[in-house]
Amino acid sequence: MNKNDQFVITINRELGSGGRTVGEKLAQKLQVPFYDKALVKGLEEKFNLTVEEIERLKGIKHNWWSDFQRFVMPLGGINNWPHYYKVSEDGEPELVTTREMYAAETEMLKGMAEEGSCVIAGRTAFHVFAHHHNHLSVLIQASMEHRIRRVMEKQGISAEEAKKTIRKVDKMRENYVMKYTSKSRYDTRNYHLVICADGKTEDEMAELIMQYIG
Repeated sequence: MNKNDQFVITINRELGSGGRTVGEKLAQKLQVPFYDKALVKGLEEKFNLTVEEIERLKGIKHNWWSDFQRFVMPLGGINNWPHYYKVSEDGEPELVTTREMYAAETEMLKGMAEEGSCVIAGRTAFHVFAHHHNHLSVLIQASMEHRIRRVMEKQGISAEEAKKTIRKVDKMRENYVMKYTSKSRYDTRNYHLVICADGKTEDEMAELIMQYIG
């Protein structure tokens, strides 16, 4: 990936790996926007962005995404971006998604990347941008022990509850990705870089990615 050209970095992560925080920190280092599923879902619900509506907007104005940025870009600019539509790693269930909703989300992700360089966490972005000319796909994993400890700390729950939550979310996320991409999110061939979070801080992982980019 060439960071001097317009790029998109997608980050898939396991619950409890700290991957979303890594994405935020990476975006701050690169001074680009950070997007996640909550942003996409929020825009979809607020503006009723169906595939048809997105196509209509594209027909009116090519850089239609810039019109929506003003609604979500926080005061203070890019550095404060992650504080909007922030989602915790609490294992909330994925909402039931129809094919039409998935198609609309895909179009929104493409619009975000067309408007400028960005970091996108979760969803099926690794698949959406698989053939993008300047795309870096990252997977952040961790041992079950690491994940349980982090989820316990974040949610204030027992080890057994944390383990149950992790297994539930793993299954839901894998089913979602398989349903819409026919790929497994655990297949390392989907990624350029795979990082194990064990023994590393989020800052260290973000720096590892920066070093990989060069």
